[in-house]
Amino acid sequence: MAPEHLRKLLGDIPAPVLLASPAVADGIDESLRYLASDEALASIAADTYRPKWNSPWWHMLLLHELGEAGRIPQRAVRAMMEGLARLRIHVFPVRPEDTPPGADSYRDSLCHCALGSMTQLLTACGVDVGTALPWTVPWFARYQMPDGGLSCDTSAYLVADECPSSMVGTVAPFEAVLDGALSEERRLFLTRAAGFLVARRLVLGSPTKHNADERTSAPAWRLPCFPRFYFYDVLRGTSALVRWALVSGEAIPLAGVSLAAMHLARAYPDGVIRIGRRVRRLDHPPACERRLGATAGVPVRAARRDERRGRTVPDADAPLERRAPRPDRAD
Repeated sequence: MAPEHLRKLLGDIPAPVLLASPAVADGIDESLRYLASDEALASIAADTYRPKWNSPWWHMLLLHELGEAGRIPQRAVRAMMEGLARLRIHVFPVRPEDTPPGADSYRDSLCHCALGSMTQLLTACGVDVGTALPWTVPWFARYQMPDGGLSCDTSAYLVADECPSSMVGTVAPFEAVLDGALSEERRLFLTRAAGFLVARRLVLGSPTKHNADERTSAPAWRLPCFPRFYFYDVLRGTSALVRWALVSGEAIPLAGVSLAAMHLARAYPDGVIRIGRRVRRLDHPPACERRLGATAGVPVRAARRDERRGRTVPDADAPLERRAPRPDRAD
C-alpha cells in the first residue's frame, strides 16, 4: 500500500467521543474502595500476585488500563512496592543457580510481562521505580534476545539454534521502558524492540519451532482484547510502536505497520474499536471489569489507556504465553 493511500484511509476515520457509563464509574469506585481496605493490604502482604485475576495486583492493573492509576490509594501502592522488594529472586530464573536455596523460582520471582506491567502502573502512580526497586533497572536489556524481543518462557533462553522470542513477552517491557528517561542503554533497548515489532509486522507469530504455538495464537491478535493485562493485540502493538516513533523521532517503516493499520481502519471505519476478545472468563472479576459488559467501544484515534473502555464480547480466548510449567500459576 502506498503511503498516501494509507494516509487517506486513516484520515477518513471520524473521531467519535465516547463517555463511560455510570455503571463503569460505579465499578471503578468499588475497586478503589477495595484497594483502600485492610483486606487488600493483607492480600498484598500475603502474596503480591495471587490469587490470579482477583488479587489487588489485577484490580490495580485494570484501573491503570482505564486511566485511573492516579486514584489508586497510596497505601496500596506502597504495600505493592514493599511486597516486590521482599521478593527473594531479583532476576528472571532461567537456570537452577538463579534461584537461591530455600526460594521458590515461581512464587519468589517475576516474569517480564509482570514486571513490565507493574512498572508502568507504579510509574503512573508517581513512583520512581528505578530508585525504589533498583534491581529492575537492568532487567529488560539483560533479557533481550538477539532479534530484539523477550520471552517469559524460561526454556526459550536455553535454545541455541533459533531465537524463540515472543510478542506477548515483549510488548509490556517495551511500553514500560517508553515511560522512563531515555538513557543510551534504554534507547538501544527500544530501538531493538521496535525492530522486533516491525519485523513481525505487528501481526505475525514466531517463525520458530520452539515457539510454534504463537503462530496459532496470532490470528486472534486482530481482535482487540480487554482487559489486556499481559495479552497482545494489534491495537496495543500499533499504539506502542507509534509512541516509540514520537518519543525517539524515528520513522516507522511502512511495511512494518501497514497490515495492522489497514486492518484497524477497515474493521472499525466508524472510529470505534469494539472489543472482540476477552482475556479470561473470570468467575469473580474486579467490579469495574464486570460492569464494562454494558459499555460501548473506543475511538480508533484515541488509543490511550484511559480511553480503552470497550464492550466485552466473549470470543475465542488466545492462550497465554507460559514459562516452564508453573502448577501454582494458572497462566
